[in-house]
Amino acid sequence: MLIKERLFTPGPVPLPPQVVKALGQQIIHHRTPEFTQIFLDTRKNLQKLLKTERDVLMFASSGTGAMEAAVTNFFRKGDRVLVINAGKFGQRWREIASTYELKLIDYEIEWGKTYDREKILEIVGEFPDIKGIFVQHSETSTTTLHDVRYLAEVSNKLEDCILVVDGITSVGVYEVYPEEIGIDVLVTGSQKALMLPPGLSVMYYSEKAEKRLSRSNLPKYYLDVPKEAKKQAKGQTAYTPAINLIIALNESLKLILDEGVENLAKRHEIMAKATREAVQELGLKLLSESPANSATGVYAPAGIDADDLRKQLLKTGFRVAGGQDHLKGKIFRIAHMGYFDFMDVIQVIAGLEITLYKIGMNIELGKGVKKAQEVILAETNF
Repeated sequence: MLIKERLFTPGPVPLPPQVVKALGQQIIHHRTPEFTQIFLDTRKNLQKLLKTERDVLMFASSGTGAMEAAVTNFFRKGDRVLVINAGKFGQRWREIASTYELKLIDYEIEWGKTYDREKILEIVGEFPDIKGIFVQHSETSTTTLHDVRYLAEVSNKLEDCILVVDGITSVGVYEVYPEEIGIDVLVTGSQKALMLPPGLSVMYYSEKAEKRLSRSNLPKYYLDVPKEAKKQAKGQTAYTPAINLIIALNESLKLILDEGVENLAKRHEIMAKATREAVQELGLKLLSESPANSATGVYAPAGIDADDLRKQLLKTGFRVAGGQDHLKGKIFRIAHMGYFDFMDVIQVIAGLEITLYKIGMNIELGKGVKKAQEVILAETNF
């Protein structure tokens, strides 16, 4: 029996036809006027996406490369920093900061929850010399949204502190305008809502953060922001770029900008709401108390291993992600960011219903689908 696999993982995500076409082109040389123009066009479109005229750099790396660059270029050894550690990628901020011997305040939060404002004020009150606050805007491992605007307010009140945000699953899902929010360093990656394969990361940094560049004394070579900024302003990179990914990024950015970032954010909001309400209608429990619009984390039914459920769901044609670390086997995650529309949500809920029915859960087929349809109809002009 033919089963068409449909990708609903929070990275990599499905690719639009325009991106696939761009990736399939014969490669060109990067030290040419042709590539220089494409690079500068892509850079300009990234600036439009983030509503800025400041540098937006591209690195041939996963998002983790840009995360590491955010540490090594804007901090000094021994700087005290606060990490909002609320998931697998919050742990990554902690690990990178520790690797480079920053003084770490590890604010560890139960997975699925967000930070407490009073706790933040307590920490900065005790440690007013904090030089940086690190946070995920959308923590992918727990499908949780953190309020970065409040953290920006806190950061701005400190004498010399910058807010560093992992926007890897929020840029392209929300209206993420760093200058309006107060983000000093923002990083993202290609394989999420930018609708590309893995291998390209992006960084924005503010004027306030730029002043830190000359003061940083941490080791760096490949991920050297001043070196890259100088080259990229001229349409080139210090080292070999991810040529076809950059060409494809320009195509995906055109799609995003043609839709309009406000419309894009609304589409993601509706898809997320439809997914969340549909799974709850089926009697399932959400993981996050502050759910993000990029993906939905769901606890498996009592007595059911989430990874077994995922394997059964794959037999209906839907590949979703599992839990990480202590959530492995307990949750599954359904993505709805990037190249997804409302009908995709209805399809995956239908597949989930079939799966739950086959594993013996007493559900009414069509109940979740109906709820998703109701949400979509209420929120759109269909």
